[in-house]
Amino acid sequence: MTEPAGKLRRDPPRSSPSYAVRAPLARWLRDEASAASARGATRVLDVGCGVKPYAPWFEFAASYVGVDVVENPYADLRGAVEALPVEDRSFDVVLCLQVLEHSDDPAQAVRELRRVTAPGGRVLASTHGVQVYHPSPDDLWRWTHAGLARLFEENGDWSSVLVRPGSGTAACLAMLVSVYVDLAARRAHAGFVARPLVSGLNRAADAIDGRSALLRGTGPGTLHANYHVTAQVAAR
Repeated sequence: MTEPAGKLRRDPPRSSPSYAVRAPLARWLRDEASAASARGATRVLDVGCGVKPYAPWFEFAASYVGVDVVENPYADLRGAVEALPVEDRSFDVVLCLQVLEHSDDPAQAVRELRRVTAPGGRVLASTHGVQVYHPSPDDLWRWTHAGLARLFEENGDWSSVLVRPGSGTAACLAMLVSVYVDLAARRAHAGFVARPLVSGLNRAADAIDGRSALLRGTGPGTLHANYHVTAQVAAR
């Protein structure tokens, strides 16, 4: 149901300008899906589900419900992240992937994510630190790791909130250069030229970040394309 777009999200090619966002996101979600299966999580909500690209990793779930703000044949429900059309405490895993940057009210969105998460459940959210403007239909927000932590901590009674960068500073810079390399090549009707260049940039960035804990970390002077948030709700 989710192919081929879903496959590209689960296994993004290194030649993609969004590789620095998509590849770490896929690895994180695959690991989280395995952990959720081990915990016995059975109910998954995908907020802003798109084509439900990560649903195959949650095949163990008794229910996998997709919500989208626009008319979407893949979605089971229609609604905004600020007003989710589901009951309180009804899901063990709540995905909110690349949605918060488009939200009219991120604080209310986080409160809604907390409302629908069951005791012992967790929210898995991702959003941009650095990214080019990409309205869908709006593009309103960017965060630091500290800002995201505060957003979640101030808008929900979580037992823990963990914010980690998806990739390092070199990967972020490579992403920005890749976006414009790809754009220039497409405008010249030479997209085939961009692919090896973008792949080389991403490969080099991975190597540089892999050798530097400073570039992978969240200290002063770092840049990160994307952040992963794990917000845990206490069991009762």
